[in-house]
Amino acid sequence: MKTLFQGSMVALVTPFRNGKVDWKALKGLLQFHLEARTDAIIPTGTTGESATLSHEEHRRVMSFVVEFVDRRVPVICGTGSNNTAEALGLIRHAKQIKADGVLVVTPYYNRPTQEGLYRHYSTLASKVEIPMILYNVPGRTGVSIAPQTVARLSKIETIVAIKEASGSLDQVDQILELCDLTVLSGEDSLTMPMMAIGAKGVISVTANVVPSLVREMVHAMLNGDLEQGRDLHRKHYPLSKILFVETNPIPVKTALGMMGLIHPELRLPLCEMGAENREKLRKVLADLGVLRNKKRPPAR
Repeated sequence: MKTLFQGSMVALVTPFRNGKVDWKALKGLLQFHLEARTDAIIPTGTTGESATLSHEEHRRVMSFVVEFVDRRVPVICGTGSNNTAEALGLIRHAKQIKADGVLVVTPYYNRPTQEGLYRHYSTLASKVEIPMILYNVPGRTGVSIAPQTVARLSKIETIVAIKEASGSLDQVDQILELCDLTVLSGEDSLTMPMMAIGAKGVISVTANVVPSLVREMVHAMLNGDLEQGRDLHRKHYPLSKILFVETNPIPVKTALGMMGLIHPELRLPLCEMGAENREKLRKVLADLGVLRNKKRPPAR
């Protein structure tokens, strides 16, 4: 099995302040994850609000993260688009700045056929030699990569993994039966069950908030400790549900704001979290103990 990337990987938010990327807060988030020993950092994905980043912002965030992390952990840049040529340009930038890999979401809205999906990914892989993770999230894109298409794509050397966020364990099982591609959870509440049937980690939203807890759960499963993995899953589960009670990344940015790590600013068409859900989120965070220290030392 191709296992270039595994473990607890964070789908990093992009902090904003007054309509612009908040570089100071971004630096603080990166330091937070390095201290928590997060296994890999994924900026400019859909949790990073890539759809509302300008092309210049997208490239600048990618470059900033790669430079700051400085090879301490892998950086896998989100480079997806529903325009193959646009995705190619982002992938070329990731290669140029020496990112460790790219995460490429299925083209959204276009709803390509399975042959179109195959050609999209195979074209990108043929143009730039960099490790690529497929990203299947049909609830957000309107299209799902069939396991048979994943198996076709797995034969391409630089396609090394798939982030599976279909919510279907059957889909995961079929992919693992058909090919040796590494499967990574893209559904936080299903990470432990997915790993129990063969997934090798998670690209996580909840890791923005509790990176050490997610890492501990994932590594328990990688080490074959099902009992510990199950116990940590139960501790993690309420957060994995409340962070998706409204559209991601509204709740996770709200949580990070409550923790004092970012200003919880979103870009339209996303807006602030509803008051009732905010209070539910606050209770989950309080139960996890992450609201005790709102102030952190400035990032180095």
